[in-house]
Amino acid sequence: MADTISTWVERIRSGDVRALARAISTIEDGRPESLALLKALFPLSGRARVIGLTGAPGAGKSTLVDQLAREYRKQERTVGIIAVDPTSPYTGGAILGDRIRMQAHHADPGIYIRSMATRGFLGGLARATTDVATVLDASGKDLVLIETVGVGQDEVDIVRLADITVVILVPGMGDDVQTIKAGIMEIADIFVINKSDREGADRVEREIRAMQTLSLRKDQWTPSIVKTVATEGKGVAELAAAIAAFEGFLSQHDLLMKKKISNWRERLIEMLREALLQRLLRERMDEKELAGLAAEIAEHRRDPYSLVEEISNGFSCREESTIHHGGAETRSKTKAKG
Repeated sequence: MADTISTWVERIRSGDVRALARAISTIEDGRPESLALLKALFPLSGRARVIGLTGAPGAGKSTLVDQLAREYRKQERTVGIIAVDPTSPYTGGAILGDRIRMQAHHADPGIYIRSMATRGFLGGLARATTDVATVLDASGKDLVLIETVGVGQDEVDIVRLADITVVILVPGMGDDVQTIKAGIMEIADIFVINKSDREGADRVEREIRAMQTLSLRKDQWTPSIVKTVATEGKGVAELAAAIAAFEGFLSQHDLLMKKKISNWRERLIEMLREALLQRLLRERMDEKELAGLAAEIAEHRRDPYSLVEEISNGFSCREESTIHHGGAETRSKTKAKG
């Protein structure tokens, strides 16, 4: 297995697109070899700049990502794109339409595009998005652009992954101020007013600036506002320049590492939560038992709070017992050797 993973990593690093695609599929599907692969790739990551682009459905995120990738290719920088698509709650299927929309890049070896389904995970991000970003980073990409689903307030999860977060707004989509208030104001490093050739673009800009005067960020950065017409490529170079300016600000004030530490703290909590939950379900509770407990709660024969407390306490006691037992075994073996 070690030789296989090592060879696989070498192929990914050499630019083998098939090896890269297979690695991402392996991670998305949670196959047994995915953990070993991620362990091997992680030390090779950390060089790419991760840019998250988020906003309401219909804001033109896909078109803007497409144009931004073109701009970075003009600068001879390589780009990985992760387009997170919504998943049907009934069939589990996803549209995965960004592959169709970005077909113009298929012949460019400097751009790799991957659509991912959310698989029911809230926050506009697929559960494996962070791991896939790590793979693209380790493969040698200079930039990783992550386009989220566009589900409004839950989009704030992108800030836990991206180095730079771009929030895309458009004029004429309801109450613009409310859109900004819905948890978005705090996460934006850069605002983009796309489709700015429409009536109302100046009003959206005024509303953003008015909101900025009401709350100051801890890092003292005032997010730039860039107007674009993505379908025509207008304003895209200015957006790239705004991203570069924020990168410079982070470097100048030594904030990038602090941001990465904060992001990884949140990510570690999420990883631990998921690992412990999977272990609990694997070792203590099968699907049939889970369904039975759900029925008891639904019929009000038990309350969920006492049940969760009982299960978690039981799991903790078992862990403590295992630790003590292991310690006794260790001491016994040490004594025997003496």
